[in-house]
Amino acid sequence: MTAAMGVPPLEQGRAWPRVPVERSARVPVEQRGPGLARDSVRLLVSRGAEVSHHTFVELPRLLRAGDVLVVNTSPTLAAAVDAMAGHARVVVHFSACGDDGRWVVELRDPDGRGTTRARAGGPAGAELRLPEGMGLVLEEPLSPRGDRLWWARPSDRDVAGLLGRHGRPIRYSYTERDQPLSAYQTVFALPSADGAGSAEMPSAARPFSLRMVAELVSRGVQFAPITLHTGVASAEAQEPPYPERFAVPEASARVINAVRAGYRGRGVPRGTGRGGGRTGGRVIAVGTTAVRAVESAADADGVVRARRGWTDLVVTPERGVRVVDGLLTGLHEPEASHLLMLEAVAGRAAIHRGYEEALAGLYLWHEFGDTHLILPEEAPHAEHCSSNSS
Repeated sequence: MTAAMGVPPLEQGRAWPRVPVERSARVPVEQRGPGLARDSVRLLVSRGAEVSHHTFVELPRLLRAGDVLVVNTSPTLAAAVDAMAGHARVVVHFSACGDDGRWVVELRDPDGRGTTRARAGGPAGAELRLPEGMGLVLEEPLSPRGDRLWWARPSDRDVAGLLGRHGRPIRYSYTERDQPLSAYQTVFALPSADGAGSAEMPSAARPFSLRMVAELVSRGVQFAPITLHTGVASAEAQEPPYPERFAVPEASARVINAVRAGYRGRGVPRGTGRGGGRTGGRVIAVGTTAVRAVESAADADGVVRARRGWTDLVVTPERGVRVVDGLLTGLHEPEASHLLMLEAVAGRAAIHRGYEEALAGLYLWHEFGDTHLILPEEAPHAEHCSSNSS
C-alpha cells in the first residue's frame, strides 16, 4: 500500500505509543479553571508529516473559504439506567432502538465509584426490572462475535421517556464525576421527533460554540449536517463498530458534491490524500461519525446521495475514503477501531506521528479532551499563500 499524504510507510511491527492514564481528560475543559470555555481545548494539526500545535479558537484561520464541515446533529441521550437482575443491581446502557421496537443494550456492574465495569450479558430470556415497573427481556446477542451487546425487548415502547426521567449520561472510570446531560450535548444537536439519539456524545464537535459557527460562516466555511446515532463504545474490548442509524439529507449531499466537483475540476484525483496546489474547498468531517455517515451515502464514484437507514460500513485503509479530504476528531486509544478510519484518511505513519506529538505535548484524551485536525498535505506555494491570507 502506498503511504498517504507524502509520509513514508510505518515500519513493520512498530507499536502504537501507550497512552498513560493521566492523559485522560477527567472533567470538561470549562471546569478546569476560571475563564475557560469549550473552545479552550488544544488543537493538534496534521498535514502529512508536518504537525503544529494550536488551540481550538484558532480553527477559523486554519480553514478556508469554500471548505465544508460535515457535522452530526444527533443529540446525546441519558442512556444509563439503574436496573435489577434478580437480586443484583446492574446498570443498563441503552445503545440503539431497532425497527421492531427492541433495543440494543449493554449490561454493566456498578463499581462503587459512580461508574461501571464490564459484565457478561445474558442469558437469553433473563428479565430485568427497570424504574416505573418497566421490564426488559434479553432475547439474543447482537453479534456472534460476543455477548457484550444484546437485543432486548422492553415491556413498554416509551423507552425514550424513561431515559428522560430516570437516565443519566454514560460515563467511564477515567472521568472524575457525573456531569449534567448538557455537558454532553454539542452545539449542533437537534431533538428528533421519535426521541432517538446517541448513546454517547459525538464528541469531536463539543468544542464548537455558536460564536465560532458564526465566525466560520462569515469566513465562507459551509456546513453540511448529517445524523448518525452512535451506539455504546467498547471501553474494554475495543471491538469494531456495530450497525448504526444514519441519515444524509438531500441538501447536505448537494453541498458536499458541489465542493467535490470543484476539487475534481482542478484535476486532483479523489482518494489520493494529497491536496496538491489546489485552493478550492475541502470536505472535512467533524468526527468519525460524520465520516461513517457520508461515506455510507457515497456511490462507488464518490457522489453522495440522500440516504437514511442503517449502516454497517467499517472504514479501513483497505477500503479507503471516497468523499472526505480531512477530519476533525478527538484522540483515540491505540487499540480503538477508530484509528483505522484515521489511517484511511491520512495514512498510518501520519497518524502515528501525530499521536507521538500529542503524547509529547501532554494532550488530553477522550470525550472531554483535546482535538486533532487532519488536513490534506499542501504544496509549499499553496501553504505560503494560505498563511498570507489568514
